[in-house]
Amino acid sequence: MTNTAPQRRAHSRTKRPPTIIDVADHAGVSRGTVSRVLQGGHKVSPASQEAVHAAIRKLGYVVNRAARSLVTQRAGSVAFLLSEPQERFFEDPNFTTLLRGCTTALGEHDIPLVLITAGTEAERRRVTPFLSTHHVDGVLLISSHRGNPMIDHLRQANLPFVCCGKPLGERGAMSYVAADDREGAMAMVRCLLESGRQRIATIAGPQDTPGGLERLAGYREMLAEHGIAYDKRLVQIGDYSRASGEAAMHRLLATAPNVDAVFVASDLMADGALTAIERAGLRVPDDIAVGGFDDSPVATAARPPLTTIRQPWDRISEMMVRQLLAQIDGEGPATVILPIELVVRESA
Repeated sequence: MTNTAPQRRAHSRTKRPPTIIDVADHAGVSRGTVSRVLQGGHKVSPASQEAVHAAIRKLGYVVNRAARSLVTQRAGSVAFLLSEPQERFFEDPNFTTLLRGCTTALGEHDIPLVLITAGTEAERRRVTPFLSTHHVDGVLLISSHRGNPMIDHLRQANLPFVCCGKPLGERGAMSYVAADDREGAMAMVRCLLESGRQRIATIAGPQDTPGGLERLAGYREMLAEHGIAYDKRLVQIGDYSRASGEAAMHRLLATAPNVDAVFVASDLMADGALTAIERAGLRVPDDIAVGGFDDSPVATAARPPLTTIRQPWDRISEMMVRQLLAQIDGEGPATVILPIELVVRESA
Protein backbone atom coordinates (compact mmCIF):
# COMPACT_ATOMS: atom_id res chain seq x y z
CA MET A 1 0.00 0.00 0.00
CA THR A 2 1.43 3.42 -1.02
CA ASN A 3 1.80 6.04 1.69
CA THR A 4 0.33 9.25 0.22
CA ALA A 5 0.38 11.38 3.37
CA PRO A 6 3.86 12.85 2.74
CA GLN A 7 2.80 13.60 -0.82
CA ARG A 8 -0.28 15.44 0.40
CA ARG A 9 1.78 17.40 2.90
CA ALA A 10 4.30 18.34 0.22
CA HIS A 11 1.45 19.45 -2.06
CA SER A 12 -0.04 21.63 0.68
CA ARG A 13 3.33 23.24 1.28
CA THR A 14 3.72 24.12 -2.41
CA LYS A 15 0.16 25.29 -2.97
CA ARG A 16 0.28 28.58 -4.86
CA PRO A 17 -1.16 31.74 -3.29
CA PRO A 18 -4.48 33.04 -4.65
CA THR A 19 -4.31 35.40 -7.62
CA ILE A 20 -6.49 38.23 -8.87
CA ILE A 21 -8.07 35.70 -11.25
CA ASP A 22 -9.10 33.52 -8.29
CA VAL A 23 -10.63 36.55 -6.55
CA ALA A 24 -12.55 37.48 -9.69
CA ASP A 25 -13.88 33.92 -10.15
CA HIS A 26 -14.90 33.65 -6.49
CA ALA A 27 -16.63 37.07 -6.54
CA GLY A 28 -18.29 36.50 -9.90
CA VAL A 29 -16.83 39.64 -11.45
CA SER A 30 -14.21 40.49 -14.06
CA ARG A 31 -10.49 40.93 -13.40
CA GLY A 32 -10.93 44.60 -14.30
CA THR A 33 -13.51 45.03 -11.57
CA VAL A 34 -11.18 43.48 -8.98
CA SER A 35 -8.38 45.75 -10.17
CA ARG A 36 -10.56 48.86 -9.83
CA VAL A 37 -11.60 47.82 -6.32
CA LEU A 38 -7.95 47.39 -5.34
CA GLN A 39 -7.21 50.87 -6.69
CA GLY A 40 -9.93 52.58 -4.69
CA GLY A 41 -13.25 51.32 -6.01
CA HIS A 42 -13.88 54.02 -8.64
CA LYS A 43 -16.82 53.21 -10.95
CA VAL A 44 -17.61 49.96 -9.10
CA SER A 45 -21.02 49.29 -7.59
CA PRO A 46 -21.26 48.77 -3.81
CA ALA A 47 -22.46 45.19 -4.37
CA SER A 48 -19.46 44.33 -6.53
CA GLN A 49 -17.08 45.97 -4.06
CA GLU A 50 -18.51 43.92 -1.22
CA ALA A 51 -18.28 40.71 -3.29
CA VAL A 52 -14.62 41.40 -4.09
CA HIS A 53 -13.73 42.24 -0.47
CA ALA A 54 -15.52 39.07 0.71
CA ALA A 55 -13.55 37.00 -1.81
CA ILE A 56 -10.27 38.58 -0.68
CA ARG A 57 -11.05 37.73 2.94
CA LYS A 58 -12.15 34.19 2.06
CA LEU A 59 -9.14 33.38 -0.12
CA GLY A 60 -6.55 35.29 1.89
CA TYR A 61 -5.48 37.24 -1.19
CA VAL A 62 -2.52 39.61 -0.67
CA VAL A 63 -1.76 42.39 -3.15
CA ASN A 64 1.56 42.04 -4.96
CA ARG A 65 2.65 45.68 -4.75
CA ALA A 66 5.68 45.19 -6.98
CA ALA A 67 3.54 43.76 -9.76
CA ARG A 68 0.94 46.48 -9.31
CA SER A 69 3.61 49.18 -9.59
CA LEU A 70 4.88 47.72 -12.85
CA VAL A 71 1.38 47.84 -14.32
CA THR A 72 0.22 51.20 -12.96
CA GLN A 73 3.60 52.99 -13.02
CA ARG A 74 2.86 54.12 -9.47
CA ALA A 75 4.75 53.64 -6.24
CA GLY A 76 1.60 52.75 -4.33
CA SER A 77 2.51 54.93 -1.32
CA VAL A 78 2.16 58.53 -0.13
CA ALA A 79 4.51 60.72 1.95
CA PHE A 80 3.59 62.66 5.09
CA LEU A 81 6.19 65.43 4.78
CA LEU A 82 6.77 67.48 7.94
CA SER A 83 8.77 70.59 7.13
CA GLU A 84 9.50 71.36 10.79
CA PRO A 85 12.38 70.37 13.10
CA GLN A 86 12.06 66.77 14.28
CA GLU A 87 11.63 67.76 17.94
CA ARG A 88 8.43 69.63 17.03
CA PHE A 89 6.88 66.37 15.85
CA PHE A 90 7.28 64.86 19.32
CA GLU A 91 6.28 68.01 21.25
CA ASP A 92 3.26 69.22 19.29
CA PRO A 93 0.33 66.73 19.47
CA ASN A 94 -1.30 68.29 16.39
CA PHE A 95 1.28 66.64 14.15
CA THR A 96 0.74 63.16 15.55
CA THR A 97 -3.04 63.67 15.37
CA LEU A 98 -2.75 64.56 11.68
CA LEU A 99 -0.44 61.61 11.05
CA ARG A 100 -2.88 59.21 12.66
CA GLY A 101 -5.82 60.65 10.73
CA CYS A 102 -4.04 60.54 7.37
CA THR A 103 -2.85 56.98 8.01
CA THR A 104 -6.42 55.91 8.76
CA ALA A 105 -7.83 57.65 5.68
CA LEU A 106 -5.19 56.12 3.40
CA GLY A 107 -5.70 52.71 5.00
CA GLU A 108 -9.21 52.64 3.54
CA HIS A 109 -7.53 52.64 0.12
CA ASP A 110 -4.82 50.14 1.11
CA ILE A 111 -2.13 52.82 0.64
CA PRO A 112 0.82 52.96 3.08
CA LEU A 113 2.13 56.25 4.44
CA VAL A 114 5.81 57.21 4.58
CA LEU A 115 6.84 59.73 7.29
CA ILE A 116 9.52 62.19 6.13
CA THR A 117 10.94 65.17 8.04
CA ALA A 118 12.51 68.09 6.18
CA GLY A 119 12.96 70.81 8.76
CA THR A 120 16.63 71.50 8.03
CA GLU A 121 18.63 72.13 4.88
CA ALA A 122 20.51 68.85 5.38
CA GLU A 123 17.24 66.91 5.60
CA ARG A 124 15.90 68.65 2.49
CA ARG A 125 19.02 67.69 0.53
CA ARG A 126 18.50 64.05 1.54
CA VAL A 127 14.79 63.80 0.80
CA THR A 128 14.66 65.79 -2.46
CA PRO A 129 16.21 63.03 -4.65
CA PHE A 130 13.87 60.48 -3.07
CA LEU A 131 10.83 62.59 -3.92
CA SER A 132 12.11 63.65 -7.35
CA THR A 133 12.40 60.02 -8.49
CA HIS A 134 8.77 59.41 -7.48
CA HIS A 135 9.31 56.80 -4.78
CA VAL A 136 5.90 58.03 -3.61
CA ASP A 137 2.86 59.03 -5.67
CA GLY A 138 2.12 62.23 -3.77
CA VAL A 139 2.83 64.29 -0.67
CA LEU A 140 0.80 65.54 2.26
CA LEU A 141 2.78 68.68 3.16
CA ILE A 142 2.49 69.62 6.83
CA SER A 143 3.43 73.14 8.00
CA SER A 144 3.46 75.83 5.35
CA HIS A 145 5.77 78.64 6.39
CA ARG A 146 6.06 81.46 3.88
CA GLY A 147 8.71 80.60 1.30
CA ASN A 148 8.74 76.89 2.20
CA PRO A 149 11.43 75.51 -0.19
CA MET A 150 9.76 72.10 -0.35
CA ILE A 151 6.92 73.58 -2.41
CA ASP A 152 9.32 74.46 -5.23
CA HIS A 153 10.96 71.03 -4.99
CA LEU A 154 7.59 69.29 -5.29
CA ARG A 155 6.55 71.45 -8.22
CA GLN A 156 9.82 70.80 -10.05
CA ALA A 157 9.39 67.07 -9.47
CA ASN A 158 5.84 67.31 -10.86
CA LEU A 159 4.66 65.45 -7.78
CA PRO A 160 1.05 65.92 -6.58
CA PHE A 161 0.83 67.51 -3.13
CA VAL A 162 -1.69 69.00 -0.72
CA CYS A 163 -0.81 71.54 2.00
CA CYS A 164 -2.18 71.58 5.51
CA GLY A 165 -3.02 75.26 5.86
CA LYS A 166 -3.08 77.97 3.22
CA PRO A 167 0.38 78.50 1.67
CA LEU A 168 1.53 82.11 1.93
CA GLY A 169 3.05 84.08 -0.94
CA GLU A 170 2.61 81.33 -3.55
CA ARG A 171 1.48 81.95 -7.10
CA GLY A 172 -0.76 79.69 -9.09
CA ALA A 173 -3.42 77.21 -8.05
CA MET A 174 -2.47 74.93 -5.18
CA SER A 175 -4.38 72.39 -3.12
CA TYR A 176 -4.76 73.01 0.59
CA VAL A 177 -7.08 72.17 3.48
CA ALA A 178 -7.44 74.48 6.47
CA ALA A 179 -9.71 75.31 9.37
CA ASP A 180 -11.23 78.79 9.44
CA ASP A 181 -8.47 80.43 11.50
CA ARG A 182 -9.86 83.97 11.39
CA GLU A 183 -13.37 82.95 12.39
CA GLY A 184 -11.93 80.80 15.19
CA ALA A 185 -10.01 83.75 16.62
CA MET A 186 -13.07 85.97 16.39
CA ALA A 187 -15.18 83.37 18.21
CA MET A 188 -12.67 83.14 21.05
CA VAL A 189 -12.27 86.90 21.50
CA ARG A 190 -16.06 87.31 21.36
CA CYS A 191 -16.37 84.70 24.13
CA LEU A 192 -13.86 86.56 26.30
CA LEU A 193 -15.58 89.90 25.73
CA GLU A 194 -19.02 88.52 26.50
CA SER A 195 -17.71 87.08 29.77
CA GLY A 196 -16.92 90.65 30.89
CA ARG A 197 -13.20 90.85 30.09
CA GLN A 198 -12.09 94.26 28.90
CA ARG A 199 -8.33 94.22 28.46
CA ILE A 200 -7.66 91.21 26.23
CA ALA A 201 -4.13 90.39 25.09
CA THR A 202 -3.02 87.82 22.55
CA ILE A 203 -0.06 85.50 22.01
CA ALA A 204 -0.01 85.06 18.25
CA GLY A 205 1.70 82.36 16.21
CA PRO A 206 4.63 82.89 13.81
CA GLN A 207 3.81 85.63 11.33
CA ASP A 208 5.16 83.60 8.41
CA THR A 209 2.40 81.01 8.85
CA PRO A 210 -1.27 81.23 7.84
CA GLY A 211 -2.48 80.43 11.36
CA GLY A 212 -0.24 83.09 12.85
CA LEU A 213 -1.50 85.77 10.48
CA GLU A 214 -5.19 84.84 10.33
CA ARG A 215 -5.68 84.34 14.08
CA LEU A 216 -4.06 87.71 14.81
CA ALA A 217 -6.28 89.29 12.14
CA GLY A 218 -9.37 87.74 13.75
CA TYR A 219 -8.35 89.08 17.15
CA ARG A 220 -7.99 92.60 15.76
CA GLU A 221 -11.25 92.40 13.83
CA MET A 222 -13.32 91.35 16.85
CA LEU A 223 -11.82 94.11 19.00
CA ALA A 224 -12.67 96.65 16.28
CA GLU A 225 -16.27 95.39 16.14
CA HIS A 226 -16.57 96.21 19.85
CA GLY A 227 -14.95 99.63 19.48
CA ILE A 228 -11.73 98.63 21.24
CA ALA A 229 -8.51 100.15 19.90
CA TYR A 230 -5.69 97.83 18.91
CA ASP A 231 -2.81 98.09 21.39
CA LYS A 232 0.57 96.63 20.34
CA ARG A 233 1.56 96.30 24.00
CA LEU A 234 -1.07 93.56 24.30
CA VAL A 235 0.42 91.47 21.48
CA GLN A 236 3.30 88.99 21.75
CA ILE A 237 4.50 86.45 19.18
CA GLY A 238 5.37 82.81 19.87
CA ASP A 239 6.42 79.85 17.73
CA TYR A 240 3.62 77.45 18.82
CA SER A 241 5.86 75.79 21.43
CA ARG A 242 5.06 75.60 25.14
CA ALA A 243 8.28 77.46 26.04
CA SER A 244 7.46 80.35 23.70
CA GLY A 245 3.98 80.68 25.22
CA GLU A 246 5.42 80.87 28.72
CA ALA A 247 8.02 83.48 27.69
CA ALA A 248 5.42 85.56 25.83
CA MET A 249 3.10 85.54 28.85
CA HIS A 250 5.94 86.74 31.10
CA ARG A 251 6.50 89.65 28.68
CA LEU A 252 2.79 90.51 28.64
CA LEU A 253 2.62 90.59 32.44
CA ALA A 254 5.63 92.91 32.48
CA THR A 255 4.30 95.37 29.88
CA ALA A 256 0.56 95.11 30.62
CA PRO A 257 0.06 94.04 34.26
CA ASN A 258 -3.65 94.94 34.16
CA VAL A 259 -4.49 92.43 31.40
CA ASP A 260 -7.55 90.35 32.35
CA ALA A 261 -7.66 87.84 29.47
CA VAL A 262 -5.38 86.38 26.83
CA PHE A 263 -6.20 84.63 23.58
CA VAL A 264 -3.36 82.24 22.73
CA ALA A 265 -3.00 80.95 19.15
CA SER A 266 -2.30 77.33 20.14
CA ASP A 267 -3.10 75.07 23.10
CA LEU A 268 0.57 74.27 23.59
CA MET A 269 1.47 77.94 23.94
CA ALA A 270 -1.59 78.45 26.16
CA ASP A 271 -0.33 75.73 28.50
CA GLY A 272 2.94 77.63 28.75
CA ALA A 273 0.99 80.82 29.48
CA LEU A 274 -0.79 79.06 32.35
CA THR A 275 2.59 78.26 33.89
CA ALA A 276 3.71 81.91 33.65
CA ILE A 277 0.47 83.14 35.20
CA GLU A 278 0.77 80.71 38.10
CA ARG A 279 4.40 81.71 38.72
CA ALA A 280 3.28 85.35 38.87
CA GLY A 281 0.95 84.46 41.73
CA LEU A 282 -2.21 85.01 39.65
CA ARG A 283 -5.22 82.74 39.23
CA VAL A 284 -6.98 81.43 36.11
CA PRO A 285 -9.70 82.40 35.35
CA ASP A 286 -10.26 84.66 38.40
CA ASP A 287 -7.48 87.13 37.57
CA ILE A 288 -6.81 86.25 33.93
CA ALA A 289 -8.96 84.20 31.56
CA VAL A 290 -7.07 82.08 29.02
CA GLY A 291 -8.32 80.82 25.65
CA GLY A 292 -6.41 78.49 23.34
CA PHE A 293 -6.72 77.16 19.82
CA ASP A 294 -6.74 73.57 18.43
CA ASP A 295 -8.53 71.46 21.08
CA SER A 296 -5.53 69.15 21.17
CA PRO A 297 -5.00 66.66 24.05
CA VAL A 298 -3.07 69.47 25.77
CA ALA A 299 -6.35 71.38 26.26
CA THR A 300 -7.95 68.73 28.47
CA ALA A 301 -4.71 67.90 30.30
CA ALA A 302 -4.05 71.55 31.24
CA ARG A 303 -4.90 72.82 34.72
CA PRO A 304 -7.41 74.32 34.54
CA PRO A 305 -8.65 72.68 31.30
CA LEU A 306 -8.56 75.12 28.41
CA THR A 307 -11.41 76.92 26.75
CA THR A 308 -10.32 76.58 23.13
CA ILE A 309 -11.21 76.45 19.44
CA ARG A 310 -11.69 72.95 18.11
CA GLN A 311 -10.07 72.24 14.77
CA PRO A 312 -11.77 69.31 12.94
CA TRP A 313 -8.60 67.22 12.71
CA ASP A 314 -10.32 64.07 11.38
CA ARG A 315 -12.00 66.06 8.61
CA ILE A 316 -8.77 67.89 7.78
CA SER A 317 -6.95 64.55 7.42
CA GLU A 318 -9.77 63.02 5.41
CA MET A 319 -10.02 65.96 3.00
CA MET A 320 -6.25 66.16 2.50
CA VAL A 321 -6.13 62.50 1.55
CA ARG A 322 -9.18 62.83 -0.70
CA GLN A 323 -7.68 65.79 -2.54
CA LEU A 324 -4.31 64.11 -2.94
CA LEU A 325 -5.78 60.90 -4.36
CA ALA A 326 -7.88 62.98 -6.78
CA GLN A 327 -4.73 64.76 -7.97
CA ILE A 328 -2.92 61.45 -8.41
CA ASP A 329 -5.83 60.36 -10.60
CA GLY A 330 -5.39 63.46 -12.77
CA GLU A 331 -7.74 66.02 -11.25
CA GLY A 332 -6.71 69.64 -10.67
CA PRO A 333 -5.96 71.39 -7.36
CA ALA A 334 -8.74 72.41 -4.98
CA THR A 335 -9.08 74.20 -1.65
CA VAL A 336 -11.22 73.46 1.40
CA ILE A 337 -11.88 75.69 4.43
CA LEU A 338 -13.53 73.80 7.29
CA PRO A 339 -15.63 75.32 10.10
CA ILE A 340 -14.43 75.50 13.71
CA GLU A 341 -16.15 75.09 17.08
CA LEU A 342 -15.79 76.97 20.36
CA VAL A 343 -15.29 74.62 23.34
CA VAL A 344 -15.82 76.24 26.73
CA ARG A 345 -13.98 74.82 29.75
CA GLU A 346 -12.71 76.14 33.09
CA SER A 347 -9.93 78.50 31.92
CA ALA A 348 -12.34 81.19 30.67
